[in-house]
Amino acid sequence: MGVLKDKVAVVTGASRGIGAAIAIRLAEEGAKVVVAARTVEAGQSRLAGTIGDTVAQIEAAGGTAVAQATDLALAADREALVEAATSRFGRVDVLVNNAAVTYFTPVADFTERRYALMFEVQVNAPFHLARLVLPGMRERGEGWILNISSIAARHPALPPGPHAGRGGTVYGMCKAALERFTTGLAAEVYGDGIAVNALSPNRVVPTPGTVFHHLTSDDDPNAEPPSVMADAALALCHRPPGDLTGRIAYSQDLLAELA
Repeated sequence: MGVLKDKVAVVTGASRGIGAAIAIRLAEEGAKVVVAARTVEAGQSRLAGTIGDTVAQIEAAGGTAVAQATDLALAADREALVEAATSRFGRVDVLVNNAAVTYFTPVADFTERRYALMFEVQVNAPFHLARLVLPGMRERGEGWILNISSIAARHPALPPGPHAGRGGTVYGMCKAALERFTTGLAAEVYGDGIAVNALSPNRVVPTPGTVFHHLTSDDDPNAEPPSVMADAALALCHRPPGDLTGRIAYSQDLLAELA
């Protein structure tokens, strides 16, 4: 009997980390969740976690979820994801674009292939998925689209700090583009009853990916737990669309505002 009872949510990049935490949180509130990512079996990725693991956690808690193997870099897989959600559950009420492929490499050393892949997964895929779910949301007069961003979208200060050479420029470019897409789409669909927001953590979140890239550690006392992002995501995926849309929100700040 949660706030998302009878709603259907699609969460990308949900095999681990923030995406898995969001999928589990939405399911706790009654949503039927389609869990999407590339990793189906353990060992397919050097990072721990699979879409089956996330589904198992949801079902163990009494929720409803299905796993959909999806390579977000492929347009055909993105179309198949939305088709699978609508075939199984009839519609998509909530879309959470969380999937990411990230390389931390200085601009001078960045390859064209990696550059194109990062933009395909983190910018083109959210754009395409939004276009796929918008017709149904418009028909029902209600929907929620949430794009997971990062503080990396902010412009760096000059003179630069000690981490300027880490190679986060392209990642920041992707997230900045995603945020501009968010506010633009929010304005376009405001009259249709569809909320579109972007959400970033206030601090780095320990996930298999951020730990692998040495951005944080599992025991970092200054890190933000994935549950904080999950709670903030829930807030942006169920409130009246006209009341909370077009936001570039930060998890802890948003939760404090809504408390």
